[in-house]
Amino acid sequence: MRPEVGTQAQFKKRKAPKTYRYDSSLDPALSWDDGSSRAMGEWLLDLIVEASKLAAPHRFPTPKEFLGAGNAVLMTVNGLEDAVRELQGLGKPFLDWAGKAERLSMDVPTLPLFIHERLSTQAILETLRGHKREGVDEQASLFGDAQRPLAERMKPYEHRDKWVNRMVLGDSLVVMNSMLEYEGMGGQVQMIYMDPPYGVKFGSNFQPFVRKRDVKHNDDADLTREPEMVQAYRDTWELGLHSYLTYLRDRLVIARDLLTPSGSIFVQISDDNLHHVRELLDEVFGAENRISVITFIKTTSSTADTLGAVADYLLWYSKDVQRVKYRALFNTKEAGEEGTSQYIWAEAPDRTVQRKLSEAERNDHSLLPKGWRIFAADNASSSRAAGDGEAKEITALGRTFPLRKGSWKTSPEGFANLEKNHRLIAIGASLMYKRYFDDFPASAISNVWRDTLMTGFSEAKNYVVQTSQKVLQRCILMTTDPGELVFDPTCGSGTAAFMAEHWGRRWITCDASRVPLALARQRLLTATFPWYKIKGNGDVPSSGFEYVRKQNKNGQEIGGVFPYVTLKSIANQLSSTERVLVDRPEEDKLVTRITGPFCFEATIPTPLDVEGSEKPETERAAIETPSEQAGTYLDRMLDILRRSPLLRLEGNRTVQLQNIRPLTRTLAGLVEANVDASAEGQTPTLTDVVGEAAEANGLLLRGMGSNRKPVAIVFGPENGSISEGLVYSAAKEATAKDYTHLYCIGFAIEPNARQLIQSCEDVMGIAATYVQATMDLNMGDLLKNMRSSQIFSVCGLPDVTVTKGADDRYQVELVGLDVFDPISMENHHAKGDDVPAWMLDTDYNGMCFHVTQAFFPRTSAWDALKKALKADYEASLWDHLAGSISAPFESRKEAQIAVKVIDDRGNELMVVKKLSDATMAVAQ
Repeated sequence: MRPEVGTQAQFKKRKAPKTYRYDSSLDPALSWDDGSSRAMGEWLLDLIVEASKLAAPHRFPTPKEFLGAGNAVLMTVNGLEDAVRELQGLGKPFLDWAGKAERLSMDVPTLPLFIHERLSTQAILETLRGHKREGVDEQASLFGDAQRPLAERMKPYEHRDKWVNRMVLGDSLVVMNSMLEYEGMGGQVQMIYMDPPYGVKFGSNFQPFVRKRDVKHNDDADLTREPEMVQAYRDTWELGLHSYLTYLRDRLVIARDLLTPSGSIFVQISDDNLHHVRELLDEVFGAENRISVITFIKTTSSTADTLGAVADYLLWYSKDVQRVKYRALFNTKEAGEEGTSQYIWAEAPDRTVQRKLSEAERNDHSLLPKGWRIFAADNASSSRAAGDGEAKEITALGRTFPLRKGSWKTSPEGFANLEKNHRLIAIGASLMYKRYFDDFPASAISNVWRDTLMTGFSEAKNYVVQTSQKVLQRCILMTTDPGELVFDPTCGSGTAAFMAEHWGRRWITCDASRVPLALARQRLLTATFPWYKIKGNGDVPSSGFEYVRKQNKNGQEIGGVFPYVTLKSIANQLSSTERVLVDRPEEDKLVTRITGPFCFEATIPTPLDVEGSEKPETERAAIETPSEQAGTYLDRMLDILRRSPLLRLEGNRTVQLQNIRPLTRTLAGLVEANVDASAEGQTPTLTDVVGEAAEANGLLLRGMGSNRKPVAIVFGPENGSISEGLVYSAAKEATAKDYTHLYCIGFAIEPNARQLIQSCEDVMGIAATYVQATMDLNMGDLLKNMRSSQIFSVCGLPDVTVTKGADDRYQVELVGLDVFDPISMENHHAKGDDVPAWMLDTDYNGMCFHVTQAFFPRTSAWDALKKALKADYEASLWDHLAGSISAPFESRKEAQIAVKVIDDRGNELMVVKKLSDATMAVAQ
C-alpha cells in the first residue's frame, strides 16, 4: 500500500530519523584507560558477582540495562549467562578503522517510498489489440492445445495478496529503513544479494550512459575529455578504505533486520577486500553464522604482472545458522567432469568381466560397449572407531577381510545383502563397495563454481559489471522457495531481480543511479521465461513447483527427481530414496511466461514550496540527515559544485563555473540580502556567487558562465523534488536581479515544475534549465568528488505531437528531445528514434505513470517476445515498439496522455498533453 507520487503533498508530517546502534565492541586487550570500556566491563563483572549469588538459573527479577549518552540502552542483561557471554564478547577480535570508534550509532532518514510508475508486459500487450492477427484466438479449438488462446499461452505468475514486485530509485540505506519503518517488513526477506563496490581504487561507481558499456580505467583528465570512459563504480571515498567499511557496515546492519530467521545474505566481493568484508560480516552477523566462502569463475584470463585474478567471491552468512534454509544443488554427472574422477571401473552386463576404463573411455562413456556399467570402488569401512562387539573381519566373495582401521560401514548381515546384489569387489587385500555411476547420476556442488563464466553465447551483457545469471540462480535456489522474497540493494543490471522473476520468487531491488534501473526496467519488461508447472496447475508459485522422474531414450535421468541408491539402503534392504533437483521443475512448453507486474518507486517525499518553508524546530530536527552532521545540505552542495563545476551536455559540450562562493545574506522571505555590486567588477572569466535561495532548502547563486554572462543557480531540496513554487520564486528573484539564465539543480522534479522551466523565458522573462544531480550525492561526506564523477547533467523536455485519426483513435509521436546548450544559449535537438527508451501512458491521472506502451528505438529489446508472438501479432507491431511513433489507441476525449523519455544518462523526462489539443491526422 505504498502511496503514489501524486499524493505526496498529503505527507506533511515527517517521521524522525531512525537511530541504529552498533554492537558494542571493546579493545580485545581490555584497555581500561578508556572510560566507556572500563565502565561497561566493570558493570558486567559486578553483575556476574551479583547473579552468582542467586538461585539457579541465576536470573535477575528485572533485566539490567547499561546506559550510554542520552540514556540510550547499549546493553541488556537478564542474568548470569547473559553477563558472562557479553563479557566474553568484549574480548573478541574486531576490525577497527578511522571513524568507527567515534560513531556509536547512525541516523537514517525515514522517508516513504512513492510509486512513480506501474509496469506490466501483459498490460502493454493488451493495449496493442489492434495489431493482433485476425481470428487467431477463434481458431484455437481447431488445433488443440498447441494453439490455445493467447491469454493462456502468454502470462505471468501471480503472487498471494496481490503482491507487485518493486524497483526503487534511492540510496539503499534509506530504502531499507523505509521498508522497516513505514512498511513493517522486518523479518520478511528470505534472501539478500549484495554486490557492493569491490574496492577503493577506481574513479567512479556507475555506468554513466545507458548504451555505452566500454568503460575503462583511466586517469581523471582523460575521463573528463571522454565521459563514457568512466568506471562502473565510484569507489573513491573521502577516507578511502575507512569510508568504504563505514558505508558497507551501515547497510549490513539494516539488512540484518530485514532477514527472516531462516534467511541468508550473500555479499559479492573480489580479493581486494575479501578479508576486510569477511571480518565486517563476522562482526554484524556473527562468525558462528558464516556458512561458506564461495569462489566463482568470472573470466578465463586476466592481464597482470604476476598471477591473474579470474575469480570473485561470495560471502554467505545466515541470520541464524541453526534455522537457515538450505536446498542442496546438484550438477548432472558428465564423463570427465568434476565429481567423476573416481569412476574408473567398468563391468560387463553379466558381471563376469570387470576392468579399468581407458583414458578415452573416462572422458567419453559412449565408447563403452552397450550394457556395460561404470562404477567407483568405494571404501567398505569408515574412519569411525569400532565399538565394542563390532565385527573385526568380514567374510565375503569367498574370502575373509580383516578390519585394518576404523569400523565397517555395515553389519555382517548387511555385507551379505551387498554381496547378494553384486555390490562388492575385492581389490588387492581390500574389500570395496561398488558405487555405480547411475546410482545417483548427479553430484552435489561445492563452494567452488567453475561453470559461471559469462560469454556472449551464454547471456547478453547489459551492464559493465554484470554478474553471471548462474551465480544468482544458485544463491536463490539454495536459500529460497518459490514465492519467497529476494532483495537486492545494489541493482546494477538487475540480474538478481531477473533471476528471482525467472524462478517465481518475489523481488525488490534498488539503486542510487538511474542508468542501471533504466537497463533493468527494459530487461524485465521485454523478457520471456519458461512456465514451470505449479502443483495443482495453479498460477501462484508459493504452492510449489512440480517435479517428476523421467528418462530419455538412452535411459538417462532427465527429470527433476533422481534415484538415490546408497550402501545403507542396499545393505538394509530398504527402498532406494529419491532426490529433488530444484533447478529442474517440470516445464509447460506451450506457455511462454512474461514478467509479472512491477512498479518503479523512489524515495522522493513532499516537494517543499516557499509557502511551507518555515517549519518548527521540532520538525526541522526530524528531517535532519546524517550528512548534515558534518555540515548543512547547502554547504555540501556548494562544496560539491566547487569541486565538480562542470555541467556536461550531450556531444561533450560543457559549461564551466568557477570561483563559486555564497553571499553572507539571503534573499526572498527568509533573510534579507543585498546584491554585492563589487562581484560584477571581478575578472569576467570567473563565476561569483552573490545570492542565496528562495526557500530553506534552496540556494540561489549568481555568477559568470563560460559565456561571461551572469547566471543564477537554485538547489532543490535534499530529500524532495523541485516544485513549481520553487522555480517560480527563484525565477522571479533572478529576473529582478538581471541574471541571464537560471539553473535548477535537483535530484527530482515535478512535471509542472518542468513545464514552467520549459516556458520560463516567455512567462518569467528568463531562460531556465533543469540540471539533474546524481542520487549518489546523498552519500554526503563519504563521497570524494572528482572532475570525472559526472555529478550533474543537463537535459530538456521531450517534443511530442498527438494526432487523432478518422477512426477516433489517437497516435503519439516522439519528435525528439531538446537539450539546452548554455554555451551557445541554444537548444539542440535529438531525434525521437535516437533515445534509449520512451514510454506512453494513454490515460495519465496525474498521480502515477501507468506504462501502456513502451518503446526501445534501434534495439532488439523486444526480440524474445517477437519470436514468441510471431503468429499472434502483425509485424507492424514490432516496428512501432522499436520506433518513435506509438500504436494507435483509444482513450477518453477529456483524458491527458503522458510521455516519459529516458535519455542516455538514465534521466527521466516527462511531458503531459491533453487529448483535446490533438490535431487531426492528414489522410495519406
